[in-house]
Amino acid sequence: MNTVSIRELRSQGGKVVERVLAGESLTVTRAGTPVAELRPVRWPGLDRETIIARWRRLPPVDPVAFCSDIDAVVDPAV
Repeated sequence: MNTVSIRELRSQGGKVVERVLAGESLTVTRAGTPVAELRPVRWPGLDRETIIARWRRLPPVDPVAFCSDIDAVVDPAV
């Protein structure tokens, strides 16, 4: 885990938070001693009922049209 001093956190707080948002976990130090940890917040997952409800609201997919759309973008020989 990388470290950041309280001074750096105070003077460059926005940059430090951007690092955390990018997935980095940081240990905050004061006079070289670890005093806190900054880490990305784990977002709660969706429960089964919510996933099924969202899936049911999706529009139907026409497989022939879907393949035609893909072939129009990607070389069919691939």
